[in-house]
Amino acid sequence: MISANNVSVVFGGFYLLNSISFLINKKDRIGLTGRNGAGKSTTLKILAGAQIPSEGSVSMSSDVKMGYLPQTKVYTSGSTVRDEAKKAFSELFELQAELDQLNIDLAGREDYDSPEYMKLLDKIHDKIELLNIRGVGNMDAEVEVILKGLGFTNGDFERNCEEFSGGWRMRIELAKILLARPDVFLLDEPTNHLDIESISWLESFLQSYPGAVVLVSHDRAFLDSITNRTIEISLGKAYDYKASYSDYEELRKERVEQQMRTYQNQQKQIKDTEEFIDRFRSKSSKAIQVQSRIKQLNKIERVEVEEEDGTRINIRFQPAVRSGEIALTGRSLHKAYGEHVVLDQLDIDVKRGEKIAFVGKNGEGKSTLVKMVMEEISYEGELKLGHNINIGYFAQNQADLLDSSMSVLETVDSVAEGDVRRRIRDILGAFLFSGDDVDKKVKVLSGGERTRLAMVRLLLQPYNLLILDEPTNHLDMRTKDILKEALRKFEGTVIVVSHDRDFLSGLADKVYEFTNKSIKEYIGGIAEFLEAKKIACFKEYEQLRKPKSSEKEFVPVEKNNKLSFEEQKQLSREIKKAKQEVEKREEEITRLEKAIAEMEGEMASGTSSDELLQKYGKSQKQLEKIMFEWELLTAQAEELKNKI
Repeated sequence: MISANNVSVVFGGFYLLNSISFLINKKDRIGLTGRNGAGKSTTLKILAGAQIPSEGSVSMSSDVKMGYLPQTKVYTSGSTVRDEAKKAFSELFELQAELDQLNIDLAGREDYDSPEYMKLLDKIHDKIELLNIRGVGNMDAEVEVILKGLGFTNGDFERNCEEFSGGWRMRIELAKILLARPDVFLLDEPTNHLDIESISWLESFLQSYPGAVVLVSHDRAFLDSITNRTIEISLGKAYDYKASYSDYEELRKERVEQQMRTYQNQQKQIKDTEEFIDRFRSKSSKAIQVQSRIKQLNKIERVEVEEEDGTRINIRFQPAVRSGEIALTGRSLHKAYGEHVVLDQLDIDVKRGEKIAFVGKNGEGKSTLVKMVMEEISYEGELKLGHNINIGYFAQNQADLLDSSMSVLETVDSVAEGDVRRRIRDILGAFLFSGDDVDKKVKVLSGGERTRLAMVRLLLQPYNLLILDEPTNHLDMRTKDILKEALRKFEGTVIVVSHDRDFLSGLADKVYEFTNKSIKEYIGGIAEFLEAKKIACFKEYEQLRKPKSSEKEFVPVEKNNKLSFEEQKQLSREIKKAKQEVEKREEEITRLEKAIAEMEGEMASGTSSDELLQKYGKSQKQLEKIMFEWELLTAQAEELKNKI
């Protein structure tokens, strides 16, 4: 369906991508992975046509429809949420406009028996059938289902898009892409702005979607649930694994080990050759051999291995004074912003040693309660900290509170005490600060780098209650694993606001869901919570997408209205003919699907000529046409059977 052919991206002589090639088939579920800055987002942009490669090309049939969600988006304004989402149906609106014009043309004609008049009627009939098949009658209902699945409420539909934050407006953009039903989804960190329920809903949607999905994500659970193929971008090359993310991690270890052996053998060969050249360079009797070795050395294609610290860094939070049995108590808590009530009559008890996850839709009060505990905002009710409680707080804006004039190393060294100071560089390395990075000033760091640095500071100070608000944002999977393990070993109390299911799994032993201005307690981990919170909204979507034959109007027939013998005979002939036509289409569908599969096999093996791609595109269109005819004929056959 889509073929990347020797694609390269060059910046100032440096190859970010170096002659990468791969094929995206019709129902592929691909996770793009690699280190930060490896070129994952760039690869998605090139596939989407948003960026032109320095070398190479991307080939696809002309009718392939793509839905691309970048990490950042320029938003349109001036529409309500509902109207903005309905822009996904632009093709249907164009089709409806064509139908309206045809009806106007029909009304102005009186040549009722002419061939042109009949052709016009056929065109109108075809447009009506196409609109029905594409679900024009369900447009509003489908918009509501998708928006609700992504966390919007009925009250949000008529609000202007400008009233929402950037994260919520990204959800609107995602809704438009889902509603457009493209052949290929290209999604760059789609879960960044979603809460845990919306992620679960999106996961279910993509699992059952008939098209292809290519996504970049740092959410391991999301990747494992959706993908069955992983393409790693490493040192400018693409490595294709027919496996989900977790399986890929194991396969990657084997590949890297093999690469390392090849690298070490090559380094020995290079060293031996260089030593020979140095030893005999000045001897004229060896001049020919020396020149031969120099040429041999220059021809060697150097093996590269991505540097990776394979050691398991064991990080622990610093020991602190033991707190009382009760870490935190809240009674009759109430918080409102003007007339908008966020929390109302909320009671909460947190015991020493509990590891609690705050989950729920965005805007339901998770971060609000955290800010109340930290006395950052005013509220009504009573909040009490337990005996000897010392809070370590990681806020979403924690990165902004760092001293911009200090270096990375100085920022950490200023809070480290005792033996841990000897391991500062190891800990910084675990959070992706290595080499000269530790000497950088905070003011030149990116937002993600500042977030990681703030987390390191938290690790090095003695707290017995940790409150972490979205701590995994900007962390890669290895760093998240290190932080998660440190939190599991932490002997104090932990409250985590997060939508990262993989991070919470095996960490949280209790879940508080924020909903309807209060909280609901779930004993057990995140898996138990998700099991209890089956998303009914997605089932509603599945019902909505059932074939139109199930939505036909039922017309009651009197039981005593018997058909005459001749009428029954004629009806039987019509049913037989309709059945034969259905069978013909089924045979044609089988033939086309086999031919398309063979062409996809050729393209997967590296054959992707323009002639093959054109033939592939024509076959896809022909299959779509035959499927359309099959649906109509099947519906007609059912209608005839119901007359008996």
